[in-house]
Amino acid sequence: MPDPLMQPTQHFASDNYAGVCPEALAAFVAANAGHAPAYGEDDWTRKVSDRLRELFETDADVYFVFNGTAANSLALASLCQSYHSVVCHELAHVETDECGGPEFFSNGSKLLPAHGAQGKLTPASVLEVISRRSDIHYPKPRVVTLTQSTEVGTVYRPAEVAAISACAREHGLRVHMDGARFANAVASLGVAPAEITWKVGVDVLCFGGTKMGLPVGEAVVFFDRRLSEDFAYRCKQSGQLASKMRFLSAPWLGILEDEVWLKHARHANAMAQRLASGLMQVPGARLMFPVESNGVFCELPPAVLDGLRARGWRFYTFIGAGGARFMCGWDTLPASVDALLADVRALVPV
Repeated sequence: MPDPLMQPTQHFASDNYAGVCPEALAAFVAANAGHAPAYGEDDWTRKVSDRLRELFETDADVYFVFNGTAANSLALASLCQSYHSVVCHELAHVETDECGGPEFFSNGSKLLPAHGAQGKLTPASVLEVISRRSDIHYPKPRVVTLTQSTEVGTVYRPAEVAAISACAREHGLRVHMDGARFANAVASLGVAPAEITWKVGVDVLCFGGTKMGLPVGEAVVFFDRRLSEDFAYRCKQSGQLASKMRFLSAPWLGILEDEVWLKHARHANAMAQRLASGLMQVPGARLMFPVESNGVFCELPPAVLDGLRARGWRFYTFIGAGGARFMCGWDTLPASVDALLADVRALVPV
């Protein structure tokens, strides 16, 4: 059994392991002053909603929910009837890690997984799925969902999103984006948020806050307001309407000011690059995907993986396409990356 006194102080299993970033925490505490209207009628929620509209350069409709599964599931449900289907990548979070949430909240809309290299859909892969059948016995395709950045740490370029959106429009489909790590994709691409969302055909974005350093909460951003009709009722019915909404929304003020969200995302991405560079120097290690955001997927000998766990390191080997996944967060220290690399090197057979 590992010595608890020798356990690493930071882990790489998930960027959800990180605590609350100081900017979000300060905004959270500042909101805890006196009384304020409930259920989203407070000044903090209005300010953050307006700030997000400024960020995306459009008059979007904004809602706040507790977590990413609810955000994705409710957003997809707002785009689908129960007899519809949703095209997703076979590794997408909605397919592999949301316990049937999208199907549950849409009263049965079916997910149709598609193949795609490096965790990404293409117009061809979308077309292959939606062209399989068109008879009354098959769930009618209605939505394409993209994950940005993907479940294997790659990112969609604006042109890639635009091409998929054009294919979707041609066949009467809407486009949803799971942006649990949207900040990392924006930081990686160096583009304005609008350039990889509504300007290239995305109808609704689930903008992840938790992985950026918020204590809790995701923003659901409808770029086409017509699609958000009655979305507030969906949130209420599903237990996602926070009574003290200011504590979901206020932390966003802390990270949206002065591009703090991008600063943290750039740091997480840089730590992933540091880790990837070190792993490439280790005999027997192989990077499985390009490192384009804050995740590193690597094949390592089983003895090395077992040895890392024995030394107290936490990481996943069941996410993505196999291998070990190492995630970096807003607070990942260079020293933590270097300590992990030192243990990997020490465990590699000579």
